[in-house]
Amino acid sequence: MTSRNAVIYALLTLGALITLAPFGLGLLTSFTPAHQFATGTPLAWPNPPTLDNFRDLGGAGFGRAAAVTTLMTAVIVLGQLSFSVLAAYAFARLEFPGRDKLFWLYVATLMVPATVTVVPLYLMMAQLGLRNTFWALVLPFVFGSPYAIFLLRQYFRSVPDDLVNAARLDGANTLDVIVHVMVPASRPILVTLGLITVVSQWNNFMWPLVITSGDKWRVLTVATAALQSRYNAQWTLVMAATTVAMIPLIVLFVAFQRRIVASIVVTGIK
Repeated sequence: MTSRNAVIYALLTLGALITLAPFGLGLLTSFTPAHQFATGTPLAWPNPPTLDNFRDLGGAGFGRAAAVTTLMTAVIVLGQLSFSVLAAYAFARLEFPGRDKLFWLYVATLMVPATVTVVPLYLMMAQLGLRNTFWALVLPFVFGSPYAIFLLRQYFRSVPDDLVNAARLDGANTLDVIVHVMVPASRPILVTLGLITVVSQWNNFMWPLVITSGDKWRVLTVATAALQSRYNAQWTLVMAATTVAMIPLIVLFVAFQRRIVASIVVTGIK
């Protein structure tokens, strides 16, 4: 190994350590007894390691928050993928007046900060009588997003026309082409888009905080924030909550990392 490569690997290792250090400290704190954390230093090894912080989460209603977050994320991911595929196919393959102008006008909404739409969305949900309901959590996100439609539209345009024409010759209608040609040819990008949607919705904080109140439809992010105010200085409990919230995302990434890499490689080649 040359000295140049050694310096590069050293810098990459340092960057990785700096990035992973907060996660390591949070994991360490989650297994630390509350009295040790209050009297010792945050970097001290748990003596002995304890699961009491995780057990106490049940009494704080964290289990229900995890179930609500899981259901909300699953519904939004299913809706995002379904409606985004349909819209992306229309923008990529169907001919209708003003198609491109409408597409770029829709994509331009990516420039609008999400906080700008919070008040109008809240007023709409309140007038419909949906405030503090499950549907209020999912409706603003379930019908697709500009980013998802843009990503899929660009990918659909790269699918060879011969595949679509062959399906048409076999008598396939538009829905058949989408289900049997476009979706199988786009599995890597669909998996990546699904994971991006899972992460963004699992970590969504602003909208659930605004549109819900009480414990019934509280999600993980809001429940964790409530722990900080309810238990004030009990950071061991807060770190246990963040650890529980991170585990599903880490598992998903490990399980689908090959699909993510495949989508990046295929997109780069095309």
